Amino acid sequence: MTARREIMDQLIAEHGGRIANTAGDSVLAEFPSAVDAVQCAMEVQKALGHLNEGAAPEKALRFRIGIHVGGVMVRGGDLLGDGVNIAARLEGIADPGSVCISEEAYGYVRKVLPYAFADLGPQQVKNIEESVRAYTLKATSSASAGTERVKSLPLPDKPSIAVLPFTNMSGDPEQEFFADGMAEDIITGLSRLKWLFVIARNSTFTYKGKAVFTYKGKAVDVRQVARDLGVRYILEGSVRASGKRVRITGQLIDAGTGKHIWAEKYDRQLDDIFAVQDEITESVVAAIEPHLYAEEGARVTGQPPETVSTWGLVVRAIGLVSNLDQRDNEEARLILNGAIAREPVYAKAHAILSWAVWWAAWNYWLPDEGQGFEQAKQHAERALALDPSEPWARMILGLCLSSNGQHERAMRELEEALRLNPSFALAHSIYGWALARAGRFDDAVDQTRMAIRLSPADTFLSFYEFLHGFALLYQVPLIRTGAPTPAGRGT
Repeated sequence: MTARREIMDQLIAEHGGRIANTAGDSVLAEFPSAVDAVQCAMEVQKALGHLNEGAAPEKALRFRIGIHVGGVMVRGGDLLGDGVNIAARLEGIADPGSVCISEEAYGYVRKVLPYAFADLGPQQVKNIEESVRAYTLKATSSASAGTERVKSLPLPDKPSIAVLPFTNMSGDPEQEFFADGMAEDIITGLSRLKWLFVIARNSTFTYKGKAVFTYKGKAVDVRQVARDLGVRYILEGSVRASGKRVRITGQLIDAGTGKHIWAEKYDRQLDDIFAVQDEITESVVAAIEPHLYAEEGARVTGQPPETVSTWGLVVRAIGLVSNLDQRDNEEARLILNGAIAREPVYAKAHAILSWAVWWAAWNYWLPDEGQGFEQAKQHAERALALDPSEPWARMILGLCLSSNGQHERAMRELEEALRLNPSFALAHSIYGWALARAGRFDDAVDQTRMAIRLSPADTFLSFYEFLHGFALLYQVPLIRTGAPTPAGRGT
């Protein structure tokens, strides 16, 4: 039982589940989606089946699993209500070693998971007035029942994405190169994010010309593409040109659930093709990065700390810091210190901690403001000693140097941060701030405007707008000649 519980606990955590209750040999868990729950259940049964190999029939331990989608009440962390009762009744219907799901769960997973479902028809279950239609499933492909599932590539130990070739929707073969160029540039831009595992262009372009989505965006085989390439996220898009106008669309999908995380369209004038490609690439990368942070943070929220990777702790902290709330900032710093205690040489943990501490000092949330800024600088320097290519650390070190009036050194650090990640909206904003402090007001306005353009829905948007307003204020010739260059904390 101990060995089997360890397997269950691990797989439940890996699929984003939370164990709400255990009693004897039973486990009650909740999941963010039906897809996660069914995938986890099938992997649990497969893993437990391996433990039973070679055991005498009377010695084998076989579990039943029931899955339902429905409302529950939460009390003291436990789950109560008919939703739980129906799942329990379905577990009783299941054969040992199998999974039984309700019609509600079946509706979510029937077209997106490669399993063969058997309809058990309406079932009258104890203490539930209406009958419950039930389905049982086996770990075989729905397209070829009775055969083994194609083995999927394991997911990397960090977030992973594949950018599929953009579809040319214009009917003009001349626009094919533009569509290919957009996808290639975005792959290159995302590859600059060291925390992200990006599939190379030669692999994703093998899907060129294959329909991955139908006309209205309904997923056809995006999950299979993700399994083939071993990634969690898929980015796909299209290009439609008419005369000198072009519309580029993109959407980011969580391949495990089919959830659309982000979608956007860009309308541009095609006066300079390469300039348009560069602009759209920077905008797409800047938009995707915070969404991936948020998705990864949500995925690990609620999981037991001991099951979460160091990366998971860091990305959870990023989400908390981005909430701009004092209590969340305190929790983020606590999590980051825990990540550093677990893995002292993880540069990104030090880098994000430097930003969290700086933000806390800026908002007077620390007992000693000056000491807080110095601690932020020290964490940034520690991160760069571990990894000189860490853009967050470069940004904070540049910010601290700028605050101290060391403008030339600050510019070098901030320019390096943007060289490492040209789509880093926060770094553009802080670079603009440093430029204004150094008296380069026109450049400051350009950079702070770029930050707002790159991430117009950012949680730090008010901060970006404050710095852009500050740059505009000092760009006015009268103030430029009549006031000293601001360098203190309040500017």
